[in-house]
Amino acid sequence: MKKIVADQLVEYLENRGVEHIFGLCGHTVIAFLDALSRSEKIKFVNTRHEQIAATAADGYARVTHRASVVLTHLGPGLTNATTGVANASLDGIPMIVLAGDVPRYYYGRHPHQEVNIHADADQLSIYRPFVKRAWRIDDPEALPSILDRAFTLAESGRRGPVLISIPMDVFSEEIETALFTRTRQNTHEIAPPALDAEVAAEIAKMLVEAKRPIIHVGGGVRSAQAGKELMDLVEFLEVPVSRTLMAQSVIADDHPLMLGQTGFWGSELTHQFTTQADLILGIGTRFAEADSSSWYENVTFNSYNTTFIQIDIDPQEIGRNYPLKVGAVAHPRLALAQILSEVKKLLPEGKKNPGGIEQIREARERFKAGNRAIQEDSRFPMTPQRILAEVKKALPEDALIFTDVGWNKNGVAQQYEVKVADTVFHPSGLATMGFGPAAVLGAQLAAPDRMVVSLVGDGGFGTNPSVLATAREMNLPVLWIVMNNSAFGTIAGLEKTHYKTEFGTVFMHDGQPYSPKWAEIARGYGIKAARINDPADLANQLKQAVVSREPVLLDCAMENIPVPTPGAWNINDIYTKKNYIVHGRLKFDGEELS
Repeated sequence: MKKIVADQLVEYLENRGVEHIFGLCGHTVIAFLDALSRSEKIKFVNTRHEQIAATAADGYARVTHRASVVLTHLGPGLTNATTGVANASLDGIPMIVLAGDVPRYYYGRHPHQEVNIHADADQLSIYRPFVKRAWRIDDPEALPSILDRAFTLAESGRRGPVLISIPMDVFSEEIETALFTRTRQNTHEIAPPALDAEVAAEIAKMLVEAKRPIIHVGGGVRSAQAGKELMDLVEFLEVPVSRTLMAQSVIADDHPLMLGQTGFWGSELTHQFTTQADLILGIGTRFAEADSSSWYENVTFNSYNTTFIQIDIDPQEIGRNYPLKVGAVAHPRLALAQILSEVKKLLPEGKKNPGGIEQIREARERFKAGNRAIQEDSRFPMTPQRILAEVKKALPEDALIFTDVGWNKNGVAQQYEVKVADTVFHPSGLATMGFGPAAVLGAQLAAPDRMVVSLVGDGGFGTNPSVLATAREMNLPVLWIVMNNSAFGTIAGLEKTHYKTEFGTVFMHDGQPYSPKWAEIARGYGIKAARINDPADLANQLKQAVVSREPVLLDCAMENIPVPTPGAWNINDIYTKKNYIVHGRLKFDGEELS
């Protein structure tokens, strides 16, 4: 029996458990859209820009922990989606991108919107630098097996996006139904790798014998849903935990052993522990620049006095940035459980660290006390600290918060104490403006009963305000909080510090600060909105937004105050031209810093 590919593709996705597809129309995909219109199990999330589609799919995958699906047209459709897909790639988010392509029989003849500058039918090459694999379907009968391979690849190892480029005529081809039926016999769950038993025992022995151990966790631990295993090990040995940006909320920020973030926007408390550690077990982290203070010695980490262990699902990351005593490829959840099992053989009663816990508690209280005045400051425009404090008081603890780029990301990671695991989501590797406002669309679909919030700057929100249309059309009760300083604030602060100008970074009209009236724009889309003109009004508007269960935008005028940066960042040394790097060590005016 034969059926057209488009209908069978929809059936395959239904059987795979796909419930939402994010995308935009185009002439190459209308046969698939026609088939999708008859599905009772899959909803098509229609967006006004392909970057929104890809980013909404990213948010959906972060909440469901399963590969999301994006549908895009060829040419500009595919290129518009690149930023959203690349952001997912650098953050290890699983995604299947289904892209329409030119008809197979027109390759190289300049059919409408074909990319063929270097090769015929070459649009998939645009994605090769950042997807895990890019396929073009030249043989319709190969599609069923490629779909299975694509989902497996996206969801296994270091997760990430996969591209399948489908010529428009393939959607309308008829192929045997048996080819798709065979895929139902294939498993959808691939068992991940565990540690070698001897390696697990060695790591356990090193942790038990260390005098000042630290467990440093990254986004890989969160992606692996290994929060419970992490907490079990941490609490059994009472070993402090540091984290990357991506790992915020893998366990609660107020956990007695959670130090907080490392790197540029880390904390002094965290660095006091990490620079003095005699052993650091890094798990699910690449020790990337932002989390490692540009790898300057003795700022965040000290490779001369610290022994490093690294466990990661991706073998390419092992030993990339720090010399290792032990390196291992394993799934973080399995590895943490194995290590704890071995620790219990060596130390059945566990360890106690009352001094360390008290030190963490006291440092936390000092930081909160030092921040209290600016959090309660009644100036207008508001301080970012005041905005975050009001948001913290108003939102339910289990609200899902998606940040963007700037104060809303770095300040939240540093100063917003998360008490419920797996509730804060940041764009990290690509650090894409426009992530937060679009990602909440997918997150709300994935968690319809949760409060879903985007904290975003006015620069980030301005990149793709048509997210408002999708929220309105689908009645998604998301909340956008625009922290509005009429600028690309972080870059404005850097430029002013180093060059005494803010050229190209602030928004001006006739010599005055300028910002679109976002509340009025939102109302034009049919969205409930308010411009906050007084700090006292923010709390009231937040309360109304929480109970409204409809899309809401709050435009909050904010002073551009830089986020404190206890760590180091190489760009400061490039611009000041006083500090520079020699063989990986920081020097100031030629004198090496220890």
